[in-house]
Amino acid sequence: MKELNIGLIGYKFMGKAHSHAYKDVSIFFDLPVRPVMKVLCGRAEGALKVAADRYGWAEYETDWRKVVKRGDIDIIDITTPPNAHKDIAIAAAKEGKIIFCEKPLAATSKDAYQMVEAVEKYGVKHAICFNYRKLPAIGLAKKLINEGKLGKIYHIRAVYLQDWILDPDFPLVWRLEKKVAGSGSHGDLNAHLIDIARYLVGEFEEVVGMGETFIKERPLLKETGTLETGLKDKQKAKEKGKVTVDDATLFLARFENGALGSFEATRFAAGRRNGQRFEINGSKGSIVFNLERLNELEFYSTEDTEYAQGFRTINVTEGCHPYAGNFWPAGHIIGYGESFINMVADLLVSIAKGKNPSPDFYDGLKCQEVLDAVSESIKRKRWVKIKKH
Repeated sequence: MKELNIGLIGYKFMGKAHSHAYKDVSIFFDLPVRPVMKVLCGRAEGALKVAADRYGWAEYETDWRKVVKRGDIDIIDITTPPNAHKDIAIAAAKEGKIIFCEKPLAATSKDAYQMVEAVEKYGVKHAICFNYRKLPAIGLAKKLINEGKLGKIYHIRAVYLQDWILDPDFPLVWRLEKKVAGSGSHGDLNAHLIDIARYLVGEFEEVVGMGETFIKERPLLKETGTLETGLKDKQKAKEKGKVTVDDATLFLARFENGALGSFEATRFAAGRRNGQRFEINGSKGSIVFNLERLNELEFYSTEDTEYAQGFRTINVTEGCHPYAGNFWPAGHIIGYGESFINMVADLLVSIAKGKNPSPDFYDGLKCQEVLDAVSESIKRKRWVKIKKH
């Protein structure tokens, strides 16, 4: 079996998720290629070494430039904060590497476009990790829509609610700094909602939004904080620094096909740890998805007999459901981590077939165009058309 050597840049939250996928994907999928966990890269050598040993990487390296230039690396996987995506991806493209990048693709549409230009110029395959596309329930939603079960789509309303920075004493981690993260809840959470909307409903035409930063200043860290260590590190903080991203961003949208949408992303929804939910309404029916119940999809059809109409909850674990047949017997649920396994499986199969994986950098760019249009709308306080490169 052919092997593909992986160089993973970034070892924390998303690095762990991607490592899990590479380590376990061959257990569940009969693949034409095998991923080899060759080298893990990060800046803090001590923590990096621990992560490499724990996750199962053969080597570790503190300089991503060395990893990109290595002749024995086939895929460069980027799970760093967004501000580093462009430089790593362009360097990897110049070296002829396959590139797999976390979302959002970049901090701005300009950076995302330069990444697209690079993969086109050097002819390399590319993918972006919108992992929620790869959940069986989302796959079923796509199938129902494609088969016309919902009819003409009229509405999508979507929310992504978290509460992990509700405490005003939570420290100024990198996700709260625009120069690193690009944006706050908008780029982190709305990016997922935008991609799902594009995948299931269609392309955006125009948007209007509003946003707010509720806590303007937060304790500084003596060391660089992370989402995982922030609560512990805040004990070290005394001085305060300015929060330069949004805590919440809401927007309305019109789609090219005439559908309407409403979107909300916030990190200030008390009690919501990771509450992603959307509902899509069409002329023949509706679907509802709730990430906290990710093995289920609610479906309503106007074509059911009148006395039996109502939302039905489909347990998306049957072998006929997308991806589900690769895991456990019917009724045995999967979890968040399996979305990354499915993503990596599709990535590897596409590469083996000589095809570009999906979703790819073009999807990342289109998502970024919507993100930027919302940000522009907030500044200008009016509707903004989506600018397309």
